[in-house]
Amino acid sequence: MHNNVFLKHMAVVTEKKYCINPDLYEKYDVKRGLRYANGTGVLVGLTKIGDVVGYEIQDGKKVPIPGKLMYRGYDVAELVHDAEKHNDFCYEQTVYLLLFGKLPTKKQLEEFKQYLGSLRVLPPNFTEDMIMKAPSKDIMNKIARCVLASYSYDPDPENREVSNIMRQCLELIARFSTFAAYAYQAKRRYYDEKSMYIHNPVPELSTAENFLRLIRADGKYTKLEAQILDLALILHAEHGGGNNSSLTVHVVSSADTDTYSAIAAAVGSLKGKRHGGANIRVIEMMDDIKKHVKNWSDEEQIRAYLKKIATKKAFDKTGLIYGMGHAIYTISDPRAILLNELAEKLAKEKGCLNEFKLYKSIEKIGPEVLYEIHGKGKQICANVDFFSGFVYTMLNIPRELYTPLFAISRIAGWSAHRIEEVIAGGRIYRPAYKNVCPERKYIPMDQRR
Repeated sequence: MHNNVFLKHMAVVTEKKYCINPDLYEKYDVKRGLRYANGTGVLVGLTKIGDVVGYEIQDGKKVPIPGKLMYRGYDVAELVHDAEKHNDFCYEQTVYLLLFGKLPTKKQLEEFKQYLGSLRVLPPNFTEDMIMKAPSKDIMNKIARCVLASYSYDPDPENREVSNIMRQCLELIARFSTFAAYAYQAKRRYYDEKSMYIHNPVPELSTAENFLRLIRADGKYTKLEAQILDLALILHAEHGGGNNSSLTVHVVSSADTDTYSAIAAAVGSLKGKRHGGANIRVIEMMDDIKKHVKNWSDEEQIRAYLKKIATKKAFDKTGLIYGMGHAIYTISDPRAILLNELAEKLAKEKGCLNEFKLYKSIEKIGPEVLYEIHGKGKQICANVDFFSGFVYTMLNIPRELYTPLFAISRIAGWSAHRIEEVIAGGRIYRPAYKNVCPERKYIPMDQRR
């Protein structure tokens, strides 16, 4: 039998054998995806790193409140506004806070920035041997391979002492933007048949500045562009321990493996379309809306087309208005609010105000349409993914770098969760699965048909 024919045939057979009656999940009270029926997560651990707040308990009932994102007990909005007040980049301070659990003094922050900057350059021959000789169509795949390859360049990769894990994490935090930028350049050269530009990182520059410099042919960017990207990095750096990739870090680290294996697993998780690729779906949806809504300032036209999307008659026919709603945030997503503030400034600089106003109209109308169609339910709001893709587009960042940018930011949170699991975890994750396959009588080879 031809290989393809064999595989297609066995796939059909296998699909039937793997099917599980959905009623059994209810019968055995299974929390599918570690979620309760109302969508909230099953409590599986404790953390001091981050918190996501969307409601408070009043008289025993959940009451929606404006969303808050907390890093080590501090409201991220205060972190962002303090950085804006001093006209400074803040992602590096965010990394310091997440990893060490405290806000740095000015002197400590400057020393930390210098240390991170000194680590951005990749080890000798790494770029040629690990990136250029094996380019990838998908940059997330290449980042994961770069993380695993870093094990071979580490003089002490298996040492589980906290100081050594800290060193490994800081090297990865510093180098993720370089991994992504060089992987993008290799993809351009080998898959897109375009010119490749390899610039060296500049130690004095921030993560946001270095990334923009590395992906652009001329290495140029404006201060506002870098500030907007810095803000996006801050807002994506951590989001509580319950998201899929952070949980992955905890699960893999609990098995007492090395840092590179744990972080590479998290990259694989984030690559998934259900996790890290949401802003790309928003951009694709917006492309479709802009194509079919002739007058972007006409709210009735916008509403009519959103109804078509929500009733599975337009776009990808899933009924989803991408960028609307969140598992925890109800009244507002604080990340979307903060990103929105600078996005308007960038839209003015880039001549994209009409498009920005279209986003704002959909932000307002989208929840109304979903409520009208689906009736009563949890209050919803636009989430950070609704605006982040638009911001990256205005920054002229290619779409294949949207999810890698998420990884460049989230490596900070992953590193903190890795260290937390090593210090405070103590037990390997071992969830239970109920076997629902009945016992069967064995059939000898000569009796099989």
